[in-house]
This record gives sequence, structure tokens and C-alpha cells, in this order.
Amino acid sequence: MNRQAQAAVLFLLGAALLHAGFTDLYLRYVKAGLQPLLLLSGAVLIAAALATVWYEWRGRARPAPADGPDDGHGTREGNDDHGHGHVHREPRVAWLLALPLLALILVAPPALGSYSAMRTGTALQQPYGYNRLPASNPLPLTVVDYATRAVYDHGRSIGGREVEVTGFVALDQAGHPYLVRMALNCCAADAQPVKIALTGTIPPVLQPDKWLQVTGTYTARQTKDPVNGRPIPYLRVTASKPVPTPKDPYDESWNN
Repeated sequence: MNRQAQAAVLFLLGAALLHAGFTDLYLRYVKAGLQPLLLLSGAVLIAAALATVWYEWRGRARPAPADGPDDGHGTREGNDDHGHGHVHREPRVAWLLALPLLALILVAPPALGSYSAMRTGTALQQPYGYNRLPASNPLPLTVVDYATRAVYDHGRSIGGREVEVTGFVALDQAGHPYLVRMALNCCAADAQPVKIALTGTIPPVLQPDKWLQVTGTYTARQTKDPVNGRPIPYLRVTASKPVPTPKDPYDESWNN
């Protein structure tokens, strides 16, 4: 890979990062809070590409050095390699820079869904505290918020209130339904599921990976995740309706 090819790959990779950062595409890879860093990375790569081109152009525009003294054999010593200009090349391994570019251009992975969720144990964690809840009815909660309040707060802050939770549907091997959201620490590579088991008025037909908005009430009933044995709370469903896949399919509330 010569300098021109290296600059072209850096420029295209930076442009791809900026495109992902200015659209919703980046949400397939990293959490929303990392958007500024992603945009900064794209700008730095483009600046590095432009700097590479400028230094290469300046080196070519510089006047060639005068020939050296006669070496006694009818030739003159100089900086030319046997009359041929020396072209600086980077190691071939530099072509690996093209791999993330191809991944961004050719592959737009879907958000992780029920297949991953039911093969990974619930990642429910006890929070340091709980935010004050609004007085709205029904009360909108994330999957993580409902699950943590149901398990670790024993429903004290949500008991007797109607809640509204949105997630995608997952079914275990016995066909029992769960409402799931994949929670992020940093990026999709470390996404882990948080699950709510459903009981009550459940739709007769449920398709895995379809998004559902569920209205219901807290119940003290719990089960254990067969993968890691951690608790999964139940939600007693009173109503439900299908909803489109949200712009940001991951849940970041367990880090907030």
C-alpha cells in the first residue's frame, strides 16, 4: 500500500464514521452517548488522510538534489537509486485498514434479538438508587427500570400503579413469553438481555423479535433464568399492542 492508497482508505473510513454518526446507523454499534466521540474519530481520520496527501505532495514538489561528485567510473553519486526514484510504501498489513471500511459499507447488522436473549442469562443488576417516578398513568418504564424495582425494591415504588413497558418478544423452549431489552455498557458487543416474564392477558399469537408495548401491573411472582439462575420478575399484562422497532433498540438505563 502506497501513501496515496493509505490516504484514500483513511478518508473513506473517516467519511463512513461521520455518516454513521450523523444518522441512526451508529446506534447498531455503540450507545447513544458515544456519538460525539464517534464523530470526532471520523474527523481525525479525515484530517490524517488530508495531511498524508499534503506531505506526499510537498515531498514531490521539492526540487531534486544535485548530482553528487563523479565516482571515478563515469557515474555520479546521488540520491537516486540507480536512476530510479524510490517510492515509499507501507507494509501490506496496512490494507487491513480497509476491513472496518468494508464492514461499515457492506454490513448493517440488525439489533440483537430473541435468539441471543434466550441463550444469555439476564443481566439484571441492583441499582444504587431509584429515580423519582412521575405521576402519569399509566407509568412509562423501561424494561430495566421495571425489573430492578420489581426484584430489588419488591415493587414498593410501583405497586398498585399501572405501568407501560416496551420491549421485544422472546419465547423460551416451553413457549413462555418474555419481554426483553438488550442493555449496553458500551457497544453492541457487550449487550446483555434484561427479561420480564409475562402473565395475565397475553395475546394468543406472539412472534419472537416483534416489539410490543405492554400495559400491566406489578406482581410479586418471580422465576429464575435457566441460563444463569438470576431472578426474572413477572408483569401481569392487562393490555398490549404491537409497536414499530424503536430508533434506539438498546436500553442504556442501567448505567444512568
